[in-house]
Formats: sequence, C-alpha cells, structure tokens
Amino acid sequence: MEAAVNAAEAYSHIRAVMGMVVGLSLARLLTGLAGFVQHPKKERIYPLHIGWVAFLFLMLVHFWWWEHRLSATGHVLGFGAFLFLILFCSLFYFLCVLLFPTEMKEYKGYEDYFFSRKSWFFAFLAALFITDVGDTLLKGQDYLSSVGAEYLIRTAIYVILFTLAVFIDNRRFHRFLVVFALIYQIAWIFRTYDLLA
Repeated sequence: MEAAVNAAEAYSHIRAVMGMVVGLSLARLLTGLAGFVQHPKKERIYPLHIGWVAFLFLMLVHFWWWEHRLSATGHVLGFGAFLFLILFCSLFYFLCVLLFPTEMKEYKGYEDYFFSRKSWFFAFLAALFITDVGDTLLKGQDYLSSVGAEYLIRTAIYVILFTLAVFIDNRRFHRFLVVFALIYQIAWIFRTYDLLA
C-alpha cells in the first residue's frame, strides 16, 4: 500500500513537471500560429510547415492525454525514470522551437527555413519515436504487450521515414510524408487510444 501511495505521489510530481514542458511546447506552437494572424504579410504560410505544426500539436495533445497510464502501473519511479521522462518531453519542445524559430531574418520564408533545418527536425522526430518506446517500457511489459505489434511496426516505419527525410530534399516525398504521418496518426489515436480507461 505504501509503495502505491509513493508511486501516486511521485507520479503527481512528475506529471506537474512534464506538464510545464508540454505547456511550453504547446505555447510555442500556438504563438507561432497566432503570428500568422497578427502579421499576415510578414511571413507567408507554407503548407508543408503547417502540416508538421498540426502533427506536433496532435502528438503533444495525445501524449498528455495518454500519459496518465504511467500512474496506473503502480511502479515507484526513480530519478533515472524521472530524468528520462523530462528529456522525452524536452524533445517535443525542441521540435516546436525548430518549427517556430525566434528570428526569420536569415531566411526567405518558412519553406527556405524548413528545408535548411529539416535534418535537425527529422532527427529529433525520429528520436522522439524511439524514446516513446522507452516510455512505453516504463509502463511495463504487460502494457507493451497490450498495445500490440502494430505499435512497434508503426514506430519502426516512422523512424525509417524520418531518417530518410533527413537526407531527401524532394518536395513530393516531403508532402507525402506529412500527409501520411497526419492521417496515420489520427487513425492510430482514434482506433487505439480514444478512451481513457
């Protein structure tokens, strides 16, 4: 019983810190999007860039929606697990900052900016999905089994595609990738994680 209480207290603390990082990430995306409304002539909207903004927004909301599963494990988490979870959340923040930089003066627009930083963006995105496997393992072997083989196959496909995207400049490939990622992620969430249990 004491272990369960300690796990609940520790998780409440971890969730609060994770919430701050996730909140900063969402704020960065929303501030960037609001900038298009505030200054419509300053930077032209680039659909590919907006597609990845939508993908990251969806990922952040989904992450926060489903992260309560960590508390259901009943495990007492150590500092290593806490640090791992904070670093996991930090990957989201870095991705959001990469989508909306502080300054755009060096670039002709979001298309120029996105392709100049795509290697960083897709490397961090691949790392995010690899780290997600670690997060899933923190919830226990039973939980990993419960998400099924599709979870690991999906993760492998994303990591391969994002790794390829680091090296490929072809716009058609990148348009396919963002459309595929958005459609699959939406389908995955509603098929697998629609209801909190």
